[in-house]
Amino acid sequence: MLSSQENSIQTINHLGLVAGIIDDIGLEQIINEVVGSDPRELITSGQVVKGILLNGLGFTSQPLYLFPKFFEDKATEHLIGEGIKAEYLNDDKIGRVMDKLYESRKIYFSYQ
Repeated sequence: MLSSQENSIQTINHLGLVAGIIDDIGLEQIINEVVGSDPRELITSGQVVKGILLNGLGFTSQPLYLFPKFFEDKATEHLIGEGIKAEYLNDDKIGRVMDKLYESRKIYFSYQ
């Protein structure tokens, strides 16, 4: 007999492989060491960068304010970290993390 629990289907697609590679190289920890972390934050800077990379490799082109929408049907707890919700990856948080990365002067940004 089936229970009346509410179930939802979430996808990871190819992003599971990307998340695994990010974990294997320790990128999240490196970012957190460079810019620091605050225990009051719901999501660390490293997790935000991981989300940015996953979004960028998700083959979407949307404005930054729609960033959480990309993760609505994704298994964010599996891809990014336990307790992480799509709404934590908002444009305000992303902007603050990008500012921290720029101010650290330890992350190399280049474009041509």
